[in-house]
Amino acid sequence: MIATRTQFADRATGTLPARILIVDDSAVARAVMTKVLAVNARFAVTGSVPTVKSALAFLLNNNVDVVLLDIEMPGIDGLSALPELLIAARGAHVLIVSTACEDGNAATIQALALGAADTLEKPGVGNPLARFSEALSEKLERLLEPKGSNVVTTRPPVDVAPTAGDFDLVAIGASTGGIHALSHLLRAIPASFQLPILITQHLPASFMPYFATQLAVLAGRPCVVATDHLRIRPGRIYIAPGDAHMVVVSIGDGAAIRLKTDPVANGCMPSVDPMFESVAKVFGARAMAVVLSGMGRDGSAGAEHVTKNGGSLLVQDQASSVVWGMPGAVIDRGIPAVIMTPQEIGVFLAKQRRP
Repeated sequence: MIATRTQFADRATGTLPARILIVDDSAVARAVMTKVLAVNARFAVTGSVPTVKSALAFLLNNNVDVVLLDIEMPGIDGLSALPELLIAARGAHVLIVSTACEDGNAATIQALALGAADTLEKPGVGNPLARFSEALSEKLERLLEPKGSNVVTTRPPVDVAPTAGDFDLVAIGASTGGIHALSHLLRAIPASFQLPILITQHLPASFMPYFATQLAVLAGRPCVVATDHLRIRPGRIYIAPGDAHMVVVSIGDGAAIRLKTDPVANGCMPSVDPMFESVAKVFGARAMAVVLSGMGRDGSAGAEHVTKNGGSLLVQDQASSVVWGMPGAVIDRGIPAVIMTPQEIGVFLAKQRRP
């Protein structure tokens, strides 16, 4: 059953309920999630299957908007099947719902890196169902929000790209969908690229050690969770801890990282805005900022500081973003930026390294 263009638009605005496919080998779990979703008119469970094989068969003849996917299942597990399911789902979001997604678990980062839109821990025995129901509904509502007021699928790049060697540091901000985007971006940058890379990704603090390990493997370079007063050195990646903003300060013969916990206007912790603002102040025209997939507007205010101080800005395109909130906010704000896919951003950055 192929949906019309009008039907897709109606679902984005809530006129038609979003179609949900549940993939979980537990009949109890499928029944619970169906019951939870039934109380919200925005959602309609159009399929409920116990295996990846049956999910793929269902998707051959049915469009859905979201797939709720368990990880631990007989036969093909959810993580192994995720790339194939994403293709079969034809643009639908995949939300991992599994006991394997407990706080800080490696499976969470693996799922996000493979392209899952988000993850949610399945409640165990004795855990309150009400909390799970609220979290599931909230995540689905966010994923189903329109990607942005600017409906841009192909937008000509703004001609603000620097010439080779024109920046000394790369600062990247991301949220929902950002880990998958980062995996494509970093793989496109050769190990010989020696400029430092700063990353603020919205994740809880407990996830950060494994996230750093994952990025080090993807990028082929050292990656550490930032600590206060840490000196910024060439060829390394620094990621903001989950409980503090990462900002840059000048130390005379270089730059160092300071961690701040002051509240910011957008409410995020960590936030991209203070990182971008500090990078603009310290590096000026020699700063390169990147905004990847994510909900909300974090990064747009900081991006404005970057361009006003002569720095350059790249943002992820709408078509490849899980959520075009953060990149879209930059465009809505009228900030000059080059719009590319994550892989194109990586290739572009690689060509701009200092000699």
